[in-house]
Parts: sequence; structure tokens; C-alpha cells
Amino acid sequence: MSIQYGPDYVRAIAPYQSGKTIAEVAREFGLDQATIVKLASNENPLGMPESARQAMLDAVAGIGRYPDANGFDLKAAITAKYRVPQEWITLGNGSNDILELAAHAFVQPGQAIMYAQYAFLVYALATQAVGARAIEVPAQDYGHDLAAMARAITPDTKLIYIANPNNPTGTFLPAAAIEAFLKSVPPEVVVVLDEAYNEYLAPELQHESTEWVRTYPNLLVSRTLSKAYGLAGLRVGFGIAQPAVTDLLNRIRQPFNVNSLAQAAAVAALGDTQFLQKSAALNAAGYVQLTEFFDAIDLQYVPSFGNFVLVKVGIDDHAGARINLALLKRGVIVRPVANYGLSQWLRISIGLPQENAIFIDALRTVLKIEAEVKAA
Repeated sequence: MSIQYGPDYVRAIAPYQSGKTIAEVAREFGLDQATIVKLASNENPLGMPESARQAMLDAVAGIGRYPDANGFDLKAAITAKYRVPQEWITLGNGSNDILELAAHAFVQPGQAIMYAQYAFLVYALATQAVGARAIEVPAQDYGHDLAAMARAITPDTKLIYIANPNNPTGTFLPAAAIEAFLKSVPPEVVVVLDEAYNEYLAPELQHESTEWVRTYPNLLVSRTLSKAYGLAGLRVGFGIAQPAVTDLLNRIRQPFNVNSLAQAAAVAALGDTQFLQKSAALNAAGYVQLTEFFDAIDLQYVPSFGNFVLVKVGIDDHAGARINLALLKRGVIVRPVANYGLSQWLRISIGLPQENAIFIDALRTVLKIEAEVKAA
């Protein structure tokens, strides 16, 4: 008789499946890595800023010593940018770390965590990891229905995740809607506002959410440097909240969860406004490039406020997997989202103009072949 270790709710977790790497696709399909285009993981196609690269190289000399466990310089950079005290900041190994820390800090087994249908998959995984009860609120137009979420709060609800913009659908909640929701949430319920794609918003849509942190002690704002800042491989994120929240997060946070090279690169990236502006402009142009193609061939897509577009590629439940495989064979990596209940859709990260063009040509060819097979 085999022994089963750990609680049932941990064994029930389906591990997070990351997007395929270029090397993996090259091995699997016998392709030249140099010809493969990756538009799967919402990475910045510009890579890391040169300022961050140089800062990281300068920090290599001290790599034999442990990182600053408190991240003084990085917290100082965050303090300067967002005008919050250092004791309001929690550093994370990517913002994913912040999302998971929140579940462990504020929720006990059997209590409830709330998130929206089609919201970031890590919310469900974090819920399972602490043995919590999930309250998944049906989506409204592929995004958060905040009114329904407010109504769904129960006495045992301890944590609510909101992604804005949302991944994988790209939907966006205006500032007034967020603040109205925060006013409706009981003060004992912690709200995590996950703003991983905030920097891609048009300036008129951006709202400095740290203003809400000053008003709502139960609010935790999560940010990342993996997207617009181009540091996905270094894994740097942070949370901003009042001390009653950050104190608990830092009690359970691993003491060296952000390494020395990542801290140095993050300090430089946070100050590189020129790179950030260039990234946002490139993304806006790429969004037009992709969506004009989708419009031209009459493909349904969800209007996106991030650096990706969710597009419907078929009407049967195997369409996403089938089109994804056909694209992989042509050296184009995108993201299937059947694990979100969106089996007819694919999520396309916005790349460089030439990368977007390669994807467009490949998808046009694949869909033409699909149509010819159905007609035969």
C-alpha cells in the first residue's frame, strides 16, 4: 500500500504550466531556434533596458555575498517613485510571490478567497495551496463583475484578488469602479489589486493606486518588473500596503527572495522612464497591427489593455489546441488558454513588428488550411 503525503488539497493542485520556451519548441519540432517567434508569455519584446543590464553587471562583483534581505536600495527606489514609506513595501520574487504570500498570510484552511472567472490562474492555485474555499464569480464581458463580487462576499471571505488589467482577457476596470468596490468591502477582508500590466495603460487611464492604499488599510497593491520593465527572467515584484498588512507578509517572506542582481537591475529599471515610454509605444503600435488583422479576417477578440490579445480561433472545443499546434510546427509560440475554460481561444503576446507579422502570416495560412479541410 502506497503512502500519500501531505493534505488532500495540495495533492489536488494541477501545477502551473508556463508557456513553451524557444529551446523546447526547437527540440520538439526540429526547428532552428533563430527562426522561432515567441508570443506566449507577455514578455517585453525589447528585452531588458541597457541601464538595468549595466547595473546587473556591476553587481556581479558582489555575488559571493548574500543579497540585502531588506532590499534597502530597491525599496528606496520604490519609495521615491510611488511616494510611500519603506515600511509599506514588501519585495517579491516576481509579483507571483506577493500573490501567494497574501494567501498564506491572511487565509486559514476552510476560509474563502474570491476571484473572477477568467482571472489569473495563480489565484486559484494560491487558494488551493492554503486549503481555502474558492469563490469564483462569473465574468462580465470576460472581465470582473465587481457588483456581483461585492454581493458574493461571505462572513468567511478573507481575501479578494482583482487583476487590472486582467490576464488572460485584457479587460480593464476604470478607477471609479475600483474605488466604489473598495468602499463596499468589509475592512477585515484584504483586497489584492494585481496591476502587473498597469504601465501599458494609456496615460489618461492610469490612476496612482497608492492613493487608495492611504485610504483603505485592507488594500494590497501588487506590481511587477517582469512586463513593461523587461526583467521577466530576474523575477522582481513588490507589494504596497499599510504596515498592518506588510508586517504579516514580511514575517513569512523568504529573507533573500530577491537576489542581488535582480535588485540592482530593478533599481535602474525603475528610473528608466525613456525605456518605459518606448515599451508602451511599441506595445500600442503592435496592438493596432494585430487587431487590424483580426478585424480584416473577422476574428473575434477581446479589446485588451495589456500587452497581449485574446482571440477566438474556432468554434469547436478543440480549436485552440489545434491551431496552437499548427502554429508551433511553423515556429510560432502563442498561449492556449483551455485551462481557463477558453478552449476556442488563444492569447497572443504583442511582439516586435516583424514578430507580429510572422505570426499574422502563420495564422492566416493555418486558418486557410482549416477552411480548405472543412470544405473538402
